[in-house]
Amino acid sequence: MSDVTHSPVDSRFEDGATYLAYTRTGDRMVIEHTIVPPEREGQGVGGRLVQAAVAYARDQGLALEATCSFARSWLDRHADA
Repeated sequence: MSDVTHSPVDSRFEDGATYLAYTRTGDRMVIEHTIVPPEREGQGVGGRLVQAAVAYARDQGLALEATCSFARSWLDRHADA
């Protein structure tokens, strides 16, 4: 399993070629895109990226919003995250 890294300068969480892009304004973090190459689909890496973003938002006291359909769906399925 690969490790998720956070690149605040690029406003993304990354796991190799897979990444989640976000914007942060004040006390709000918006997940805009989750990019998973076809060869990595179905391996749970997208979910790990969303989990990392949720943990970061929680640690920073940020309100979280997802305009990315994948992240929004993941959050709906994992309301306890």
